[in-house]
Amino acid sequence: MQRQRWFEIHDSSWFPANLRDLVTESLEAVWNRSGTYRPIARRLREALQATGATSVVDLCSGGGGPWRSLREEVADGRPLTVLLTDRYPNARLLAGFDRGAAPGGASASEKRPLTAHMDAVDALAVPADLCGFRTVFSSFHHFDPAAARAILADAFTRRVGIAIFEGARCEPWTMAAVVAVPFLALREAALARPVRFSRIFWTFVVPVVPFILWIDGLLSCLRSYSLDDLRELTAGLSAPDYIWQIGDERGHRVPIRYLIGTPLRGGNLAA
Repeated sequence: MQRQRWFEIHDSSWFPANLRDLVTESLEAVWNRSGTYRPIARRLREALQATGATSVVDLCSGGGGPWRSLREEVADGRPLTVLLTDRYPNARLLAGFDRGAAPGGASASEKRPLTAHMDAVDALAVPADLCGFRTVFSSFHHFDPAAARAILADAFTRRVGIAIFEGARCEPWTMAAVVAVPFLALREAALARPVRFSRIFWTFVVPVVPFILWIDGLLSCLRSYSLDDLRELTAGLSAPDYIWQIGDERGHRVPIRYLIGTPLRGGNLAA
């Protein structure tokens, strides 16, 4: 296992919740503005179609992840609902989404494209009533190998689809690109509406948010799983009706590493 056992500041239990929310909001604003995860839209859409899934349970969502800008492209005109969950829900930001039951538990007339689960959800213990294809964006490296394998094994055992996407990697180009993230976050903070004193103060006056984005971005790269690591994590989790795809999707400044587990419901998944 090549992954390094580092930690990230904003992921620590002692880190103030209000600052954690500002960090995740800033990072997600950069993702959505730059279309960081757009290259994986087709691959994710094909995985959903292979399973017949029309609902997604997004784990470790923070303040929404990239789904604000990604959902329509992944759906491609088909019904698709996304439930946003997190161990530390950003109540202020998630309040902007529709609230409701899990996508799989609502009638078609009650479903909304994006809903937020306001209670804490641990990716290691996803409640049985939260039904849907699972996704994890830029958070899988937070879990040590034992926990990461447990997340994958649970999806495999339940025959639930799961897709892991990571922009971070321990490579010179990606680590150099991390330097740009704090500056992009400054731009997003200046454009964000409504104007909030806390955002302005902790971004421009006392630049805690840009500093954390820089440091944690580098640490994310060091903690990231290599392709060989991902193959090791899925070793032994195999069955004729469940397949794994592992690779790098290029098409943007920073390639996206993916791990997709798909329970087949007839038909084949495109390579």
